[in-house]
Amino acid sequence: MALHEGNGGPSGVDVAGPRDAQSIVFVHGAMFTRTMWLPQQRALADGYHVVAPDLPGHGVFGDEPFRMGAAIERLRRVIDAETDGSAVLVGLSLGGYAATEYAHRYPGDVDGLVLSGSSANPVRGLELLTRATGGIARLLTKPDVGKRAVERLATRWVRNRDLPPDIETAIVESGFYPKQFGEAGPEIAGRDFRDALSTYPGSTLILNGENDTLMRRGEQAHAAAAQDGRIEVLSDVGHICNLHRPETYSSRVRNFVQRRVPQR
Repeated sequence: MALHEGNGGPSGVDVAGPRDAQSIVFVHGAMFTRTMWLPQQRALADGYHVVAPDLPGHGVFGDEPFRMGAAIERLRRVIDAETDGSAVLVGLSLGGYAATEYAHRYPGDVDGLVLSGSSANPVRGLELLTRATGGIARLLTKPDVGKRAVERLATRWVRNRDLPPDIETAIVESGFYPKQFGEAGPEIAGRDFRDALSTYPGSTLILNGENDTLMRRGEQAHAAAAQDGRIEVLSDVGHICNLHRPETYSSRVRNFVQRRVPQR
């Protein structure tokens, strides 16, 4: 896979695949960086122009706090610089919420949406849960000892996946950013992402892990809110399903783009 830094301003963007092919922009979740999408980039770069940026608070932007507005602006700059003006957006967890918000604000830039681990709508009771979870994360990761403990757990989790050694090393060496769990909570709590999704006119795939219980509870309502929504489930995996079952996840994305995204 030919992989290079993008030309869209600051570093923190990986780009692979033919420039004139359909673009797919992958948006990572909290704590991880753009490297969590390396399995999908490797699998899809044969026929697609694949782009993966770091969000604020992660990777090369690790010194910044995560803010949704800054994340949307970051995606806008990346899409403007690294695509022909539009792309399929694939987002997991926090990245799924960011992708949904982007599609709401800039629907003409989005050829299709794949949303994983982001079908729980953080309003009403879930707003309180999201705020509480964010507060606990801030408390646990404020001391360096807590931050390091989470980083060790994340490293162990990645090393226990069945990933190629070079991809495993790249994910671990790019670092983990556990403090962003706390930063992200207040940024999404109270936002009706289901309402935002309902304004997007293109096709949406809700692609969750079978064992991602909280997200699966909301997936039917989430898909129903989309103007053209459907659900697929990856068996026997959890929240970070693109790394649990990387080959299957990549094939589901490929099938969605081939079948549901209008050909140029």
